[in-house]
Amino acid sequence: MMIQRYPDVERAMQEFVSSAFYSQPFFQELGQGLWSPEFLKYFAVQYGYYSAHFPRILGAAIAAMEPDDAWWIPLADNLWDEAGRGVPGQSHQQLYRTFLISVAPEWGEPNARPPLGDSVRRTVQGSLALLRVATPWEAMAAIGLGSEFFAADVMGTIAQGLKHPHYQGDRPVDTRFWDLHAAQDEPRHYALCRAQLQHLEDPAHLTQALAVGQRFAQLEALMYHGIYDEFHSRVAQFTG
Repeated sequence: MMIQRYPDVERAMQEFVSSAFYSQPFFQELGQGLWSPEFLKYFAVQYGYYSAHFPRILGAAIAAMEPDDAWWIPLADNLWDEAGRGVPGQSHQQLYRTFLISVAPEWGEPNARPPLGDSVRRTVQGSLALLRVATPWEAMAAIGLGSEFFAADVMGTIAQGLKHPHYQGDRPVDTRFWDLHAAQDEPRHYALCRAQLQHLEDPAHLTQALAVGQRFAQLEALMYHGIYDEFHSRVAQFTG
């Protein structure tokens, strides 16, 4: 695909996401109701670690911005959402806990949970490393195209999958964390980033923005794939 305008970047990014994410066994089996209760619990814990580290990733992106409010406000708004917009007990980490304890109440306390897995660790470290050397618009592309552009769709897909009857045990899976992100937070976050990114006009810059977005998105795609592989390579450890 020739990249001439910003909508070309979005179309190419959507094609990349469809291939990198939804063809994975992680997503295929989720939607078909094939996850075991043990894997659902393992995913809930591991994604919880990623969610807890995401404010650090946003902070790294803010650090790469120009000292101009048009650049850093879109990311600061995202970070403020992570903090629950200042409302005590409404941070995204606390909201995520409602999902975690609905599928793994025995892991409600941090000290009781399995440790951080290699897949999430690599994604967090890789994201921070990329942002550490990024230019302002590369950092905006990383967060905007490489995360927020598709986050509503990915999180909505997970939310819908988690509502499959197979996963509803003694009590339903609490999907508020996923539903809220898909319906409200992520579309607004991307719109704020897009307002800056759409000013890119040089095809070379647009192509580089796409490359950065794809590289950043690939880190997340590999995280889902890695969580799936981690569990299934050591299934006896988690089911014994």
